[in-house]
Amino acid sequence: MGRFTREELEAARDVRLPDLLADGLAVLFVGINPGLASAASRRHFATPGSRLWPALHRSGFTPRRLAPGEERELLGCGLGIASLVARPTARASELTEREFVEGGRRLRRTVRLRRPGWVAFLGVTGFRAAFGAPRAGVGPQREAIERSRVWVLPSPSGLNAHYPPEALAQEFRRLREATGLPDRSTCA
Repeated sequence: MGRFTREELEAARDVRLPDLLADGLAVLFVGINPGLASAASRRHFATPGSRLWPALHRSGFTPRRLAPGEERELLGCGLGIASLVARPTARASELTEREFVEGGRRLRRTVRLRRPGWVAFLGVTGFRAAFGAPRAGVGPQREAIERSRVWVLPSPSGLNAHYPPEALAQEFRRLREATGLPDRSTCA
C-alpha cells in the first residue's frame, strides 16, 4: 500500500469496506470504523500506524505477521474482522452517538447470523458507546452478544500510548488463551 493523496483519502469517505466474515468463527475482531487509508486501500487496518497485524502474530493468533492485503488468510485461522460503524473517517471522534448505537444493532444481527465464539472489540470506546457500557474496561465482559462471549482489547492504533507493542500483544494473548486456540506464532 502506497501513500494516498489528500484527494484519494477524501474520496475514500464514500467507500464501505465489507466485513471479513464466515460462520462459526472462533473470534470476530470488531474495530470502531475504517480509517481513510484503510478505505482507500480496500483493506482492513491498513492505516500505517495500525498495530493489529503484529499483535495478532506476537500473541499467537497467526503463524506470521500478515499484511493488510493478506487479511483473507485470517478466515483460515478462524478469525474475522468487522467494523462497528461502516463510515470511514480520519478519526473516530467524527462519529456520532447514533452511529455507534446503530452499529451495535447491526453487529448484534451479524453475530446472531454468524455465531462467532467470541466478539473482541478493538478498543473500549466503541463497545462503551454501542452497548451502553460506560464502565467497561479491557478484558472479558459479563455481557454476551447473542450467545457469543465478549472481550475488549486495547485499541491497536499507533496513537494508543497506554499499550506499547509487547503489552498490546500480551492482551491479545490473554484472549487467545481464553478461546483455547493454539499458539500459531511458532508454526511459520
